[in-house]
Amino acid sequence: MLWELIRPRLPLFGLAIVAGLIGSAARLGTPLATKHILDSVSGKSGLIPPLAILIGLVIISAAAQWWQLVTLGNLSEGVVYDARRRMNLRFLYARLTPLQRSPVGELVTRVTSDSVLLREAASSSVVGGVNGVVMLVGALVMMAILDITLVGVTLIAVLVLTFLFGRILPSIAKSQERAQAAVGELGGELDGNLRAIKSIKAAIAEERVRTRLDEIAARSRDLNMFAVRRQALAITTSFTGVQVSILAILAFGAVRVSSGAMTVSTLVAFLLYAFQIGDPIGQLSTSLTQLQAGLAAARRIRQVDAMPVEGGSPQGGSNGTGPRHRAGHPVADWQPKRSVPTGDGSGMLLRNVFASYPDGDPVLNGIDLRMPSRGHVALIGPSGAGKTTLLSLLLRFLEPDSGELRLGTHAYQDVSASTTRTHFAYVEQESPLIPGTLRENLRLINTHATDEAMYEVLDRLSLRSVVDTLPGGLDAEVSINSLSGGQRQRIAVARALLADRPVLLLDEATAQVDALTEHAIHDAIVDHARTGLVITIAHRLSTVVDADMIVVLQDGRLIAQGTHDELLESSPLYKDLLSALRIPTDSAPENAAEFG
Repeated sequence: MLWELIRPRLPLFGLAIVAGLIGSAARLGTPLATKHILDSVSGKSGLIPPLAILIGLVIISAAAQWWQLVTLGNLSEGVVYDARRRMNLRFLYARLTPLQRSPVGELVTRVTSDSVLLREAASSSVVGGVNGVVMLVGALVMMAILDITLVGVTLIAVLVLTFLFGRILPSIAKSQERAQAAVGELGGELDGNLRAIKSIKAAIAEERVRTRLDEIAARSRDLNMFAVRRQALAITTSFTGVQVSILAILAFGAVRVSSGAMTVSTLVAFLLYAFQIGDPIGQLSTSLTQLQAGLAAARRIRQVDAMPVEGGSPQGGSNGTGPRHRAGHPVADWQPKRSVPTGDGSGMLLRNVFASYPDGDPVLNGIDLRMPSRGHVALIGPSGAGKTTLLSLLLRFLEPDSGELRLGTHAYQDVSASTTRTHFAYVEQESPLIPGTLRENLRLINTHATDEAMYEVLDRLSLRSVVDTLPGGLDAEVSINSLSGGQRQRIAVARALLADRPVLLLDEATAQVDALTEHAIHDAIVDHARTGLVITIAHRLSTVVDADMIVVLQDGRLIAQGTHDELLESSPLYKDLLSALRIPTDSAPENAAEFG
């Protein structure tokens, strides 16, 4: 994972290493320059040349460090950008079922938090590790040149530190991964609770929810503290080891100076190299701990990469390979109605379709259904009958276990999921808004919709007055809190009508609107049904009785189909659904009753 992110930026990576090597070489030269200055003072020789060399080495070292830091900044931000871009792409093109297994907040932390940890691992920790190794090896070589006996003492200290690090580092990676998982769990829990904040307040359950959130936060704190303690142990071990080795070098060096085996200037130079060893050892310890944290984050990001993607996505087909599309708008651009192959009158066909969710029982059992290319088809049935699953199949959110689906003359398996969806406009029951302006929300499907077309649809759905009150009108920023549920639902319907696609799917599009607005939506359905197909999931009877075809589902099976009058005569279940609402079955009701 780290190599995949660094590889496109190898030139920057190489520049950072070169800058580090230049800086390391300059720093390695300073103790020798210092030795020559001391020798010049004691030997009455010229002081200017070695002093000029020392100043030059300091300037070169500073310039190389600046160069490396700037290069590493560019490299690290590029790595974070690529990681986030990959995850964004995977989230948007992943199959829905595996994507929805994880809480939204937990997935968000992988983009926001884990990618930051990856920054250090993929950039400064790697380059810092290289610099540390170069400095350590270079210092040991220079120390060996100065005094081979004392370098043996230094090597023993380095080997002991290496052994201790080898015992500590694996636990750092594991503790970091557990800590990041706890942060993700907290994000997911908080996201779910904030989405349900009204229900929590109405139930006076704030304290219970807060207690649970505090428990998760405490678990995250404890895991992070354990990781911090392991990191502190690693860094303290390196620091203490360096101090002990310097004391040992000073003691042995003093003995050798007193015996005449080495000069004072040589001991000073040797000690300067010993102090320089402290920097690379500390740098190595920091780099290795950052690398372990980054590897833990990389494993969590890799889990996102492992999510299966839909066929025809920019990341490939159903198995991760397949056609690629141009960046930016791979498959989502609006296509005009005339491009759709359903105009031959064949409509939509489901033949002996079975479907189930992963690790679950079948939710659709042998569905045989033919729908015309024009008209209004209403899906009704008790909760859990399979209505939403049927729409999920049509939209390729779920693939059938067996059976055949056809759109016009085209079998579903012959085209990608994204190509299939260019024929549908879909209104969810929740009717979520995308972050942005009202104009951007209305143009989500048809990016070329004009202001005139948008205002015309808004007028039809009694939304024009709402838009006129917004600061900025169509360019007003909208959110879940700035509009009511009914207004959001009408915006979703307006977006679908602007798409002018041949098949309009409505999942209870009148659930949160008043009677007058419901009538406007009903008129829009009737209008669209004259030239295209409208498929609705309806709990309100008023949305059903005028349908050209009513499909009754129960326990994943198609129980009956026909018009309202035909089903009153032939379907006991249909009559039971009406009777449960205490609606007379001898005439079509006028009010918006709801199925349970």
